[in-house]
Amino acid sequence: MERNVQKVNKGFLAVFVLCLLCTSRLFAQTPSVVRNIRLPLWAELDAYPGLELSSDKDEGQFDFPISQMRKMAPFIVNGMVYGWNFVYVPYDKARGVEEYLEITEIVPADVIRDGITYASPWISNNNLNCWVEYTRTDSQVQSYNLWASIQNPVIAGIGYGSVEKGFEGIEEAARESLKAAIRNHYRKTIKNKPKEITGSVLIRKFPTLGIDSGRYVINLDFFLECGKIIEYSVY
Repeated sequence: MERNVQKVNKGFLAVFVLCLLCTSRLFAQTPSVVRNIRLPLWAELDAYPGLELSSDKDEGQFDFPISQMRKMAPFIVNGMVYGWNFVYVPYDKARGVEEYLEITEIVPADVIRDGITYASPWISNNNLNCWVEYTRTDSQVQSYNLWASIQNPVIAGIGYGSVEKGFEGIEEAARESLKAAIRNHYRKTIKNKPKEITGSVLIRKFPTLGIDSGRYVINLDFFLECGKIIEYSVY
């Protein structure tokens, strides 16, 4: 049933604020990425039909979007603070090799999870929105500045994921975004397709997330730290 977002019970919002441990401070409505990470995040109020949570009658009005935000925020913030390692295998029709990308966390997201706060919630377009905040430590700021050095190229890509999958669809979109960024970068720098490429990336600035034709679409920029490039053996 369609909700009138202008008539949301204030009691529900109070519970939501408490659940998300929101701060009472007021901030300028602009994203930041260096010392104080502050980025907008949203989740749909209703679970997509077919998701397990969408049929749970005991779910509260904001339980689903809160659960989605609590998954999304550590995933994205960890990618901005510590980054991801990757193994990429390019598609090679002649050798019958399918394109493949594996991503692993450099540092587990649980390390930064407790440092994340969720501030200034609001509802618009049937979405629950808030500002996600995380303050980097001195060592994390130093790490970011090292990533931002001129030695590490900037790469970018757009990825898509199924809305039907909920948070897993956003993870899928992020992987596809990174895959596109890696593919586009190395096509310009490597003449012959390699067997495998390894490296690390750090999300450079806040991502843009939306929905297009039933798919999540995410645009990510990364700092790239090149690892190994393994060539095919020549016989």
